[in-house]
Amino acid sequence: MPASPQRLSNLDLATLAERLGRLCRQQGRQVTCAESCTGGGVATAITEVAGSSDYFETGYVTYSNGAKTRLLGVDPVLIETHGAVSREVVEAMVAGACRDSNAGLGVAISGVAGPGGGSDDKPVGTVWLAWGDADAQQADCRHFPGDRRAVREQAVRAALVGLIQRLDA
Repeated sequence: MPASPQRLSNLDLATLAERLGRLCRQQGRQVTCAESCTGGGVATAITEVAGSSDYFETGYVTYSNGAKTRLLGVDPVLIETHGAVSREVVEAMVAGACRDSNAGLGVAISGVAGPGGGSDDKPVGTVWLAWGDADAQQADCRHFPGDRRAVREQAVRAALVGLIQRLDA
C-alpha cells in the first residue's frame, strides 16, 4: 500500500533513499537526478545506500545556466524567458537527464536557497521540482522556510518523496 506524502515527508533522508532503492529494485527501474540549488544532495542521499548502483548510474549537478544547456540540453531561450527557477526549465532538465542517462524516471531541482538571490517573484526558499522521463514531466513549485541548509534539505526530501510516489503509484 502506497504511503501518504505526509507520512513520507516525516521520514529521514536515509529511510527515504532506502525505500526508493527497494522500489527501483522491485520494478527494475533506473533513476537519475538533475540538480541545481541542492548541489548533488539527491545523488548523495541515493548513493548512501549500499548497492545503489543497481538503479542509479548518473546524476547531474548543473549549477550554472551554461551547464543546464551543455549537459542537459536545456534551450537557453527557456532560461532567458522564464528564468532558471521555473517550471519550464526543471521540466527540460529532467527530460534531458533521462534522455542522456537512459533512466526511466528522474527528478530535477532548481531554486533559490539563499541567503541572497531572491526576488519579489522568486523569494528565497522558492524551489521548482520536476519528475518524469524523457517524454513526460510533472512540475511543482514549493516554498521552503529556513536558512540555506534547511531549504536545500527540504528540497532533497521533496525530490525523494516525489520519486517514491511515482514508483508507488
